[in-house]
Amino acid sequence: MIRENTIQKGDVLTVARIAGIAGAKRTAGLIPLCHNIEIEHVEVELSMGEDTVEIRSRAVCTDRTGIEMEALTAVSVAALTVYDMCKAVDRSMRITDIHLLEKTKEQAR
Repeated sequence: MIRENTIQKGDVLTVARIAGIAGAKRTAGLIPLCHNIEIEHVEVELSMGEDTVEIRSRAVCTDRTGIEMEALTAVSVAALTVYDMCKAVDRSMRITDIHLLEKTKEQAR
């Protein structure tokens, strides 16, 4: 149904992408003691498997502290959005394996 865009609440992948970006921008307000940093760039990519949705985020900042929390928040919020939009048709969905793939001085994935 996600692939065919027939979920009643709308275009799941587009809404989840936007929600993930918005979530990254609000990380400091969601996670106690998390630094409020200037984010230069956030992207959220969602791709369909046979019965899965894979979500990846890339976040960039030049502040002294890291940006991994923003990237992880983006993925988490996007996943929660997919869940919320699809729960009426599939109560067996699970959110799994959220983890940091890479962190460099320039970006986090």
